[in-house]
Amino acid sequence: MTTTSNPTIDRIENLIALTERLTSLISDQAQAFEARRPHDAALNMEETSRLANLYRQEAQRARNEAKPFADAPLALRAKLVRATEAFDAVIARQGRALGAAMKVTEGLVHAIAEEVSNQRSAGAGYGPGGVKPRPNAATAVTLNRRA
Repeated sequence: MTTTSNPTIDRIENLIALTERLTSLISDQAQAFEARRPHDAALNMEETSRLANLYRQEAQRARNEAKPFADAPLALRAKLVRATEAFDAVIARQGRALGAAMKVTEGLVHAIAEEVSNQRSAGAGYGPGGVKPRPNAATAVTLNRRA
């Protein structure tokens, strides 16, 4: 007995699988950021980037060729909608986690720069030409990427 494959159904099922895998990877990244372990978030970055690019292409293709999706069985379309909703929720969660991590990082950089500036200007007398240095003069800070 042979089964005939329906390309539209196969395409939708593949898009569902892609969406669910990408959702899982991004959820893992969001958890890593929430746990303040950004290095763990980078573990699957290559696969996440590859799948995100593939998802973008497939989503664009689905928008351009919507008719086959409209003709697909309702249960399959509903499954795709649920997978997409879960993906959207995880993307929003990751955005919040990344925003929080960015604020913490910026706060640390500002604190370090302020401390360096305070230490460099502490005890400084008059500069060249008899002019006192400005108290909030900009100071370059170099950070080690491994820190």
